[in-house]
Amino acid sequence: MWNSLKTAILLGFLTGLLLLFGKLLGGNAGMVVALFMAALMNFGSWFFSDKIVLSMYGVRLLDQEEAPWLHETVEKLAKNAGIPKPKVGIAPMDVPNAFATGRNPEHGVVVVTPKIVELLDRDELEGVLAHEISHIKNRDTLIQAVAATIAGAITMLANMAQWFLMFGGTREEEEGNGWLETIGLIFMVILAPIAAAIIQMAISRAREYKADETGGIISGKPEALASALKKLEDYSRRIPAELVKQEVNPATSHLFIVNPLKGDFIAELFSTHPPTEKRIARLLELARKLFGRIRETFWRY
Repeated sequence: MWNSLKTAILLGFLTGLLLLFGKLLGGNAGMVVALFMAALMNFGSWFFSDKIVLSMYGVRLLDQEEAPWLHETVEKLAKNAGIPKPKVGIAPMDVPNAFATGRNPEHGVVVVTPKIVELLDRDELEGVLAHEISHIKNRDTLIQAVAATIAGAITMLANMAQWFLMFGGTREEEEGNGWLETIGLIFMVILAPIAAAIIQMAISRAREYKADETGGIISGKPEALASALKKLEDYSRRIPAELVKQEVNPATSHLFIVNPLKGDFIAELFSTHPPTEKRIARLLELARKLFGRIRETFWRY
């Protein structure tokens, strides 16, 4: 509940930041244009983002005969989550990871890499698949696409505003307050993209915690997901950064179950994922709660 409320508040801040920027650039008309631009970009990202991501990573959809266990597990978890069975795909990458995409549960796709199938045992992989199905159930792919689009629009406006300040100046002074607009616009050019990135990061982190929790519940194996995260985190830190940069587009790093971009201080600071140790601690606490409920039910009968 708190993560959902937090996401709504952060999206509200992000939208407000965009409208304020539009207002400073062009008054009420600028605010309307900024809102229209965000709506248009959001529609495009909602409708095409899954196709773009699948194409970007060369994902191949797997038939039932190629990966029967994966399909059976995805079908079981989707049934537990109350959503249609997503398609199953494989991305030819040399890093162990997984992600989900799709504009809604009816168009969901769960993607794994060959390395993650090799690295994890079946319980751990089931935990990972449950996490990704939770993203589809919670419509995180849509929420994160909207957040990324609005943040991108703010950055675009910041670039436009630089030229506006250099060559156009502010709008005609109204009641002698034109200089205030100029100062406000300068601050927005500098701070708005940073604020947008931080808000986008916070939204992504909240959704990761929510997907961990939901995944642990629908699989019934939160400790297996915790174990998987530990293995993936340890392995990712041993992968050469050059290899990761060749295979992963930073703009899509929020999609993966663990952040593939490691080692860089700035990348870690603005990571779209919460610290793995905190995720593991939450999952182990969830496992204790689930075990407690099972024990209470057993003794009741």
